[in-house]
Amino acid sequence: MATIERLKKAPKQEIETNAPIYTKPLTDSQYDAGFDLLTQGNRTTYQDFIIPQLSRILVSLLKTRTHVSVLEIGPGPRSVLGLLPEQLRQKVRRYTALEPNEIFAERLEAQRTLPGLEHPHSIHRAAFGFENDTNASCGADAGWMAEQYDLVLFCHSMYGMKPQRKFIECALERLSLLPEGGMVVVFHRQGTFHVDGFVCNTTTSFPTGSVCVADDDTLLDCFATFISGVSAPEMTTGSARREVCRALGRRDEAHPEHLFFGAPEVMVTFTRHATTLPELTAQMPITIDTSKIKNRQARLHGPAAVVRPTEILHVQQCVLWALKHKTSLTVVGGGHSGQCLWLGVVAVDMSAFDQLQIVDAADQEGMFGAGALVVVGTGCKAGDVVEKTMAAGFAVPMGSRPSVGAGLWLQGGIGHLARLHGLTSDSIVGATVVSTLGEILCIGSVPEQSRPAGAVRPDNEEELLWALKGAGTNFGIVISLVFKAVAAPEYTIRNWLAPLRDSVEMRDKFSKLELIAKRLPRHCSVDAYMFWDTDKLRLGVSMCEVSTPHDRETLSPDYADLCEFMGQEETSKVVDGVELFDTEMYMSVMHGGHGGGKTSAFTRCVFLKHIGSPGIVDILVAAMATRPSPYCYFHLLHGGGAVGDVADMSTAFGCRDWEYACVITGVWPRDQDGTEIADAAVQWVYKVAMDLLPVSQGAYCADLGPDPRDADLAVEAFGPNKSRLVRLKHSSDPENVLAYACPMPRTIAAPKLIVLVTGESCAGKDCSAERWTHTFRTNDLSARVVSISERTKREYSEALGADLARLLKDRPYKEDHRRALTTYYQDQVKQTPRLPDEHFQQLVDDAVGVDVLLITGMRDDAPVASFSHLAPGSRVVEVRVLASREVRQGRGAIHVAYGSNGDADLERESAACPTFLFSNEVPGSEAANTFATTHLMPFFHEDLQSLTSMMRTVPNFPGAGIDFRDVLDIVQQPDGLRLCTSLLQTHFIGNMARADCIAACEVGGLVFASALAQQVNVPLKVLRKQGKRPPPTISVAKPTSHISSFADGAAEESRIEMDKFAITGRATSVVIVDDTLATGTTLCAVLNLLLEAGVDVEAMSVVVVAEFPAHRGRELLRREGFGGVRVQSLLVFGGA
Repeated sequence: MATIERLKKAPKQEIETNAPIYTKPLTDSQYDAGFDLLTQGNRTTYQDFIIPQLSRILVSLLKTRTHVSVLEIGPGPRSVLGLLPEQLRQKVRRYTALEPNEIFAERLEAQRTLPGLEHPHSIHRAAFGFENDTNASCGADAGWMAEQYDLVLFCHSMYGMKPQRKFIECALERLSLLPEGGMVVVFHRQGTFHVDGFVCNTTTSFPTGSVCVADDDTLLDCFATFISGVSAPEMTTGSARREVCRALGRRDEAHPEHLFFGAPEVMVTFTRHATTLPELTAQMPITIDTSKIKNRQARLHGPAAVVRPTEILHVQQCVLWALKHKTSLTVVGGGHSGQCLWLGVVAVDMSAFDQLQIVDAADQEGMFGAGALVVVGTGCKAGDVVEKTMAAGFAVPMGSRPSVGAGLWLQGGIGHLARLHGLTSDSIVGATVVSTLGEILCIGSVPEQSRPAGAVRPDNEEELLWALKGAGTNFGIVISLVFKAVAAPEYTIRNWLAPLRDSVEMRDKFSKLELIAKRLPRHCSVDAYMFWDTDKLRLGVSMCEVSTPHDRETLSPDYADLCEFMGQEETSKVVDGVELFDTEMYMSVMHGGHGGGKTSAFTRCVFLKHIGSPGIVDILVAAMATRPSPYCYFHLLHGGGAVGDVADMSTAFGCRDWEYACVITGVWPRDQDGTEIADAAVQWVYKVAMDLLPVSQGAYCADLGPDPRDADLAVEAFGPNKSRLVRLKHSSDPENVLAYACPMPRTIAAPKLIVLVTGESCAGKDCSAERWTHTFRTNDLSARVVSISERTKREYSEALGADLARLLKDRPYKEDHRRALTTYYQDQVKQTPRLPDEHFQQLVDDAVGVDVLLITGMRDDAPVASFSHLAPGSRVVEVRVLASREVRQGRGAIHVAYGSNGDADLERESAACPTFLFSNEVPGSEAANTFATTHLMPFFHEDLQSLTSMMRTVPNFPGAGIDFRDVLDIVQQPDGLRLCTSLLQTHFIGNMARADCIAACEVGGLVFASALAQQVNVPLKVLRKQGKRPPPTISVAKPTSHISSFADGAAEESRIEMDKFAITGRATSVVIVDDTLATGTTLCAVLNLLLEAGVDVEAMSVVVVAEFPAHRGRELLRREGFGGVRVQSLLVFGGA
């Protein structure tokens, strides 16, 4: 499919050739008609890219401000802001647009799509330009130039602005100085936007964008004229332009009357830091040579600069510069680092760190025994490592190409030694790393002579070493790696070739190959190749036997079975490690040896278990039939053996249960780089990978980068380790310095609501949870029910021989084992005190993407206080299911008088107060559905989201690393206080109007409590700092709150007081209102003061606007004797 850019050049060339005298610029009406066709045919790009990305930008800006001002350049007939969700459009308070097209400007003035504007929008009929530019003048109507904005937006309006850098520079001058973080945002066709040394804040692409236009003469004339940017008389160019469109456009079976053109898109954002590159390049060498990158397509990406540090200090300076200017870096290692060149991003070329050192393993700390450790600089390539270690009689398991570098070693590394010695990453025992905070870290076993001056060992050293072995490109810039070496082997390579008639024969041969592969000893591997050559589909098989010279004869396998179904081998050769690279079939046999070496390639890889299964074979055969070039092929690398010996969670490389790694390779002639042929090959690779993914065991992360098409593959790249890696990424790279490494979400999409279902045996906890799940699902929310005791039951059954299936499903059988199961669990907790936390965390991690997680089988009598800090971004509530003794006995309960057990039955009265009580006496689902609708569904009401949007986030306030949520922003918003007090009342469990009084401590709590007290018409009792009330008073000590502790000269403790006789008589209900609950110190002091005033704990209840569970405030209340106080919060936030 030809791109819009290709189409743009073709009609323009045709016009200039046939009618050079008559060409002229487009009129406003021509531009109007063409623009309308383009936007109508480009709706997917707006829906799937522009609107989501622009929404994300605005949400980011609103974290540090309550509203935004926007300057939009060349918006066309309608502003793209009008397509945003309403809650975001409400946040735009000031809007200015520059639109030189008279028709567009008139339409813009008539629009009313931004309801939050303080003043009418300002539309200027002028072009955007910079001072003294004769081609782009702001004209007399240039009052906008004196104003500043939070956002300057170019949405498809920078075409024709040259040089683009100058216009960006002019836009940067329009950004507000305070608050910081204003952005220039550019949406543009990919490949035609050049930043020329400017540093981007973020770069995101949409490579699958397309435009469709009806195959109609009039519409094609209009469309081609608009795309070319010039017009000419119909009699000279009309038919030619239409034929060009029809020749280049792709027709789709679903839409045969339309033509489709590729329209890949890019979004680039800039801040005031965009011009700071000279600050970095003045400190170290730069290079413009990207020829060592094998992916020639990637060389077109246009990084801001490629710096080449020559010492560790330079690498530290790169990181510190990125931190200072709030931008990201990429790291270039070997020749396969194409994904590490990205538009407007500084690339760090590690080629100067190319030293290799071999040391005696016996002399080093650690249980390495005899042999050698190899210290390899990350500027080395696989060929360097193989050659130098082989000369010393050693080897390190490497990939199959000599040009690959450290990026592959850190994320796997699959080669001919994998079955015998594991992946390259499995051999890593240590590393020297510059962290994303600029520190030099020494991790694992690093020989003393290789440790840089000033290197320190991180507190989480073990965790970082684990991450480096499979996901290492995300956690720092690696300077050198330490590998455990093995004896240098020889390799015997045997190759077979056979033609294939159809998928039936392919399935037969793959099935036989799979059986043979399973019987082979570990020192042998058998790879397969599927390719098309001389008009025939062919299967290539390559067997590799690994041996040292003295054992080659004794280890030689019987390969008669291969000869039986493949025929006599084509070639057989004994080679060393260096010669091995050239024996690969795609280098020595296929297509004249990799297309004669004059080709470019693009690969992605998925892991397969049973290559002979019909589903897999059919996908591969069908894919070969649709290959976009004759050179495309599949390479299936034999795995298993030592690769599978390592447990999935022992290293970050979490995909271990596979027999073959299927490398999908799109190949095209090198002279077609940057054309639709190359684009088609890349698209083919991604399509095949996505077709195979559902039947695969995961995806290989080594090739993955910032291309959005890699995101779905990355989800399947780390197996059970994804959640652990995301948490480590968040803590190790908090500023996202390495944002463009293998895609990893910044945070786990934890459940929005976690319901802890507690109750006595046979009260109906599981049944109730399932019924609540049905209510959530009917309201378009995903929900899942899990048991926290299942893991214990599995381990119990394995240890004591119990029947796991009956233990999970057979209630009488489970009741018989209840006491033994409880004893087993209690013994486990004694050995591992954090075991309950680990069980809870695993359930939450496994529920990524689920809206509501319901957990049964809880064993703690205060589960919200015990576990909510482990899911700080989720709302955690407890629902205690109640049923009478008679009902429970009727349902099969046996040990009704027995205490806490393996299913956490709560026979005794708990000191903790659950969030809700649910009476499950009556059969049927009506009561459960009503309960879920009344009490649980309100947590998803849009008013809570509106309240959240009113609060900005202030980074690094009042101290470094704190993202301060300003709750008092709510009262500064129109209708904010009314909405908040209304929600405080409606979400309160009980009737607040029947309370004896509302109590609050200054200052935040009083703001909300006073409005609430007036609304429900109950007295307000004021608690203040000591000395603020006239006597007589009572007072208690109050430790400094979390936020106040950051203030200079903050006292460790103060006192709060209230009127001694503020509460008279025996109060039966006192509602305490506060703005936040974090550490709980302030709230605990308030409760203590009310105790002094004669209020019983049972009469107290608490409602707060915002809770921060990470600080474990509920746990403090529980320890101080207030576990029985019901605490409710409107909003829940992670972090500080």
